[in-house]
Amino acid sequence: MGGQACILYGAAEFSRDIDFAILASEENLVQLTAALDELDADVIAVPPFSIEYLERGHAIHFRCATPEADGLRVNVMTKLRGVDDFEQLWERRNTIASDDGVEFHLMSLPDLVKAKKTQRDKDWPMIRRLVEADYFAGRDQPAPERVEFWLLELRTPELLMEVAEASPDSSQELENVRPLLKAALAKDENLLMQGLSEEERQEREADKIHWLPLKAELERLRRDRLRS
Repeated sequence: MGGQACILYGAAEFSRDIDFAILASEENLVQLTAALDELDADVIAVPPFSIEYLERGHAIHFRCATPEADGLRVNVMTKLRGVDDFEQLWERRNTIASDDGVEFHLMSLPDLVKAKKTQRDKDWPMIRRLVEADYFAGRDQPAPERVEFWLLELRTPELLMEVAEASPDSSQELENVRPLLKAALAKDENLLMQGLSEEERQEREADKIHWLPLKAELERLRRDRLRS
């Protein structure tokens, strides 16, 4: 669901780690533990590896030591802000196969874009590239659900105006969800850029608020570990 997924979706990002959304069940964590043991992976930082912390929305971080993946960081999460539960994410997953037949289950592109709406500076250019790549790949034969995705998530003013002009009825229907589409239809680029900036500001602020109690808990865990 992180940088590696972005690479597979055609929006290249150099990444030193790999992020997974996982189902937090006892059976699944037993299987995950076995896989991490093969990678000689240990938990780094806090919190510890348990269902309790995953279900609260924390990420658990591991560092691999096996020669084939030495130094690779693996991050796992179960709950993400603004994103549906794992069961729904799994139903909507996108599965691709490598040349040697290995399957990769990716978070669907709309879900990945939602998961990327964080307070981190690096995530917003990536959202833009992800949606742009999808638009350029599908604009010649766009399905209605794909057009709706572009209208709701494109962050490139010129392309958003292009899609709005090609699909004015859909744009008007979605204005109540994304008000800046009115500016896209009017081809008011300045107003559109202001709307995009305000969207980003609101999402960043919402993410900061979401993480406040989780960060406070991490600080408490760090202090407890130092004392012990």
